[in-house]
Amino acid sequence: MEQVLTLIGFEPTRRRGDQWYGCCPFHDSTSNRRTSFSVNVAMRVYYCHKCRSQGDQIQLWAAYTQLGNRPAAIDLCREIGREVPWIYRW
Repeated sequence: MEQVLTLIGFEPTRRRGDQWYGCCPFHDSTSNRRTSFSVNVAMRVYYCHKCRSQGDQIQLWAAYTQLGNRPAAIDLCREIGREVPWIYRW
């Protein structure tokens, strides 16, 4: 989750343990006083109280890049330098 947050340029304005708060990367929430976006880095989930966007790190990357979940997962693996974990069926 932390790698995805770095890739999208998210900078938390407040941290409380594993819970991070800041401006939502999906809507024009540019004021530092607005902390509608929250991320639990331990549970690897996010939620925006304004635009209602929510999910895990794959869904966060998919929403940010405007890709589907599968293409976003492949793109994210390539972006962070990991091998794509292909599942082969017999």
